[in-house]
Amino acid sequence: MKLKHILILVLVILIGWFIYDTLSIPSVDDLKGDFKEVAMYRNENNTGPIVRVYAVTVNDTLWQEMQAYGDYMPHTKYGNTKVYFFHQDTPAPGKVYAGEANIDAQFNTYVLARYEKDAMGQVSFIKHPYK
Repeated sequence: MKLKHILILVLVILIGWFIYDTLSIPSVDDLKGDFKEVAMYRNENNTGPIVRVYAVTVNDTLWQEMQAYGDYMPHTKYGNTKVYFFHQDTPAPGKVYAGEANIDAQFNTYVLARYEKDAMGQVSFIKHPYK
């Protein structure tokens, strides 16, 4: 009888630990900077490379937080993920596109940074990419 109670206690502790561990995983909401996604594109190709492009506003130039935000964005093996960061007080695109030019040229001067994770998983983070 005592062994049964010990095993139940161990099981309850393990389940509690799993739930706590799952709920305490860091996410985009934990970052400083008040990130807001204003535009997103994802191609409809589910059999080949998946392309994701995001336009995000932020309230400050917190470079490490921006890179962390990009790291949290979904990425598919052999796919490409790009995130363009804009200050919340400047114009930002309402739509982003696939291809070489992901945003309209009129927004280029407002881009604070560009994060990209390519098909091989290589990350590049460029501050003021259009200056």
